[in-house]
Amino acid sequence: MTSTVRAKAEAWAAQDPDPQTRAELTRLMSAADGGDRVALAQLRDCFSGPLTFGTAGLRAALGPGPARMNRAVVTQAAAGFADWLVSAGGVKPGSPVLIGYDARHMSAEFARDTAEVMAAAGLKPLLTREPTPTPVIAFGVVHLGCAAGVQVTASHNPAQDNGYKVYLGDGSQIIPPVDAQIAAKIARRAARPLASIGRSESYDLIGDELLAAYVARVAGLVASTPTRQVVWAYTAMHGVGAKAIHQVIDAARFPAPFIVESQVNPDPDFPTVPFPNPEEPGAMDLVISLAKLRGADIAVATDPDADRCAAAAPIDGTWRRLTGDELGVLLGDYAMRRGVPGTFAASVVSSTLLGTMAHSAHRRFTTTLTGFKWIGRVPHLAFGYEEAIGYCCDPLAVRDKDGISAAVLLLRLTAELKAEGLTVGDRLAEIDRAFGVHATAQHSVRVAKLRQIEDMMKRLRDAPPAHLVDETVQVTDLAAGGKLPPTDAVMLSGKTVRVVVRPSGTEPKLKCYLEARRSVEEANRNLVASRAVATQTLERLWDEIAAVLAL
Repeated sequence: MTSTVRAKAEAWAAQDPDPQTRAELTRLMSAADGGDRVALAQLRDCFSGPLTFGTAGLRAALGPGPARMNRAVVTQAAAGFADWLVSAGGVKPGSPVLIGYDARHMSAEFARDTAEVMAAAGLKPLLTREPTPTPVIAFGVVHLGCAAGVQVTASHNPAQDNGYKVYLGDGSQIIPPVDAQIAAKIARRAARPLASIGRSESYDLIGDELLAAYVARVAGLVASTPTRQVVWAYTAMHGVGAKAIHQVIDAARFPAPFIVESQVNPDPDFPTVPFPNPEEPGAMDLVISLAKLRGADIAVATDPDADRCAAAAPIDGTWRRLTGDELGVLLGDYAMRRGVPGTFAASVVSSTLLGTMAHSAHRRFTTTLTGFKWIGRVPHLAFGYEEAIGYCCDPLAVRDKDGISAAVLLLRLTAELKAEGLTVGDRLAEIDRAFGVHATAQHSVRVAKLRQIEDMMKRLRDAPPAHLVDETVQVTDLAAGGKLPPTDAVMLSGKTVRVVVRPSGTEPKLKCYLEARRSVEEANRNLVASRAVATQTLERLWDEIAAVLAL
């Protein structure tokens, strides 16, 4: 171990307030001194640099050091965010700040640290009494008139991760240049001893009154539903969504779901799923099996912090999970048909179908960058979504993705279709025949080192393909900006295909988003065959892009 790494580790251990991470750091140093190369690599990684604000704040694996999520890093982040609020943010002393957390390892401790630091900074922290869904916190920031909000969560990341998500007083997430300004404040705090950051236990706890207000709001979205006859199955994916879902369903007078009991209670280890993300292969197997057994019309999953919603249904004679685009189009189409006023939106990596439908209906539509920090800021938003199973169905109340309101509106749609003798699959078929098949797929390449992502993006930029699946494609480097703010992504567009490649903002992954379109005429001649051709095209697209990236 080099003297530099040892000095950093010893200095960190001396001020670390958490005995668990201190012990882990001591173990790594001892093992590295004994010649353990794995321990040395882990130690170097822990001190490879400070975490920076990404898609929605901080997110990383738990562990010691400035490149991990731990109590020292969270304390510095809370102090830096408080500094920004009372300076650049113009927040007055005594202003309330809502602080929530999910059920992951260390989430409660990180939230309490934040409350103590915010209180010492002269703000008025409101700390939730128990683990709370992320959309409830986003709702609460506005509902309670808070100057800001913090949610401790890693959403759908693996069990070893945790994160730190911040909201401004209007309930929206941070965007540039605010993220850089906050990061600078955090860096200044991190440059000083941790003991210099004040703490106070003068904060308030907030309990069921916040959830009750949220439940009333979401239940109100379906108050006029003419029918509520729907059979459904639900899983909370070991997260914090079940309590809110059950209260909303009860208030909205929908039938109770069949529950995947092994996944209903919060469990930070996520024992039944290797990755607690409903998008991952196999993650919804249990709820789909339960739905089949009970003869359900729909199966629903929320991710661990309940800001995402996924669904499965019988389509073309077999049960399968809907893609994020399919569910987004269903919910967006439903909002249009109900006459919800405002602008419709989807991220640049989502299907082009919702935009086509909006233009056909003479409704305003806009494309945004990836993330609800952009979607939630669309003026006069009616509905917005991104293909990663995130849906903003009630932007006046929650300017973020909300898996609970999305689930309730999906139940309303399913019940109304059922009353007409139709299914979710039937409605998707109607849309395909009206607008042509728009098949989409997402492929993620998980890497051990972020440099691998940089190398793949460089290969794509240096030698982009001129053709994909025998079509000429136009190359657009979104890093150059234009209609959208600059972002690290490359788009390849052809007459019937499109590919967008970008690094993930929350995980060590390179993500590739594929779309293959077929004509209205073909879809009406033979929809099953048209969908099959589109699926085959997606497979060819992936093979060709994978070759360009040298996978």
